[in-house]
Amino acid sequence: MPQTAIAPGTNLDGFLVGERIHQGGMASLWTASHPGFDFPLLVKAPVLSEGTDPAAIVGFEMEQMILPRLSGPHVPRFIATGSTGFQPYLVMERIPGPSLLPMLTRLPLACPEVAALGARIATALDDLHRQRVVHLDVKPSNLLTRPTGEMVLIDYGLSHHEELPDLMGEEFRLPYGTAPYMAPEQVLGLRRDPRSDQFALGVLLYFFLTGVRPFGDPQRLSGLKRRIWRDPVPPRRLRPDCPPWLQEIILRCLEVHPAWRYPTAAHLALALRHPDQVKLTARSEKLRQDPFTTVLRRRFADRELALPGGKTPSRSDGDAPILAVAVDLSPEAAPIAGILRSMVAHMLPALPGARVACLNVFKLGRITLDEQVDAEGRNRHLQRLVELRHWAEPLGLEEGRISFHVLQSPDPAGAILQYVNANHVDHVVIGARASSLRRTLLGSVSSQVAAQAPCTVTVVRARRLRGADFKDEPEDKGEGTWTVG
Repeated sequence: MPQTAIAPGTNLDGFLVGERIHQGGMASLWTASHPGFDFPLLVKAPVLSEGTDPAAIVGFEMEQMILPRLSGPHVPRFIATGSTGFQPYLVMERIPGPSLLPMLTRLPLACPEVAALGARIATALDDLHRQRVVHLDVKPSNLLTRPTGEMVLIDYGLSHHEELPDLMGEEFRLPYGTAPYMAPEQVLGLRRDPRSDQFALGVLLYFFLTGVRPFGDPQRLSGLKRRIWRDPVPPRRLRPDCPPWLQEIILRCLEVHPAWRYPTAAHLALALRHPDQVKLTARSEKLRQDPFTTVLRRRFADRELALPGGKTPSRSDGDAPILAVAVDLSPEAAPIAGILRSMVAHMLPALPGARVACLNVFKLGRITLDEQVDAEGRNRHLQRLVELRHWAEPLGLEEGRISFHVLQSPDPAGAILQYVNANHVDHVVIGARASSLRRTLLGSVSSQVAAQAPCTVTVVRARRLRGADFKDEPEDKGEGTWTVG
């Protein structure tokens, strides 16, 4: 191929280059079009001029390897890759929505807006982590919004893919990233832990809430390492109207050790969407930084704090899944409710980090108005929550590992499926009542959930079990249940 430079009007194997929309130190971005694609395209090419940082080339190689392996609404669609002879390029979908960078002009944001934004970003991160990729450069300019509302993560030059060679980690000894957002373990050269992206999101949430970066913008390695032993000013000191639950979430994301953060980004998204379920600790009440004596001890005595260790999986689903249990609280469903509880109790020992979400659907009439209070004047929604908590008491789960949700909908199966999809649930346990003519004609809730849920579903039937507790009937363990993966 003849050596040609990329410029407006250049034809790259059928892709017509338009205007240049960005010129950075690492890469240039150009609009593009092609008769075979009816959506906007983008051409990305690394900067190859004299004095270019070698990381620009290596990062482009990483993105060329990673992007074709990604799919879904939270990443740009890969189209093609090629070369002009000396200039490699990458063609991808151009996301029409804006990045979060312009939002910096109107900081600080309202607390509900920060939480909602964080939940959308955490959902995008969870989708990426499920595809075995750690982004490692989460920042406002790398977060775009689709017209449909999904957050899109762009720029995978610094990312790590579990199944690919880590060229950045292998070729460079100094850490690469954006200084304000780098996690402590990333500063120390550890690039495999998806919880590093949680730290970056915590920095972003702190910044958007207070208008101040929690660790500043250090330009030297020594400045980057300060975040290992120096905690940030608590958000509530800078923003008194910040609710305790939001400070709890942000400071948990900013913990030094990855193990002290949320197990997965899905757990983080769930917390941001359900603040009433957030377990408050001493983090939520902090109004001052840790005393100087504590900082000195961390800096000079507690050296292990600077060496995060332990398992660093790409995603810890096996240890910390979200388990949703759909509980029917009606009197006629009492036998199956007991069996559901026994099933969950049987599953939990093998899942020590699992989060259990107890669901009940308050079925609304499609036409008629529903009374919100019962005959005794009690709020029906609150009463369902009380009953759910009573159902779950024998499980003995501590606060923070279990949450309770009453969903209101005329379509119980649809409500459960919506919750499962919105919160990236890993496993659903649901009971099935005995057959009836109505269920045969219209289909049962459990069969609809089993058919349409994007995760494993275990359906439990009461009629085939002789006892309500597996411990009492060990020979019946598993009988009367079926699982769809």
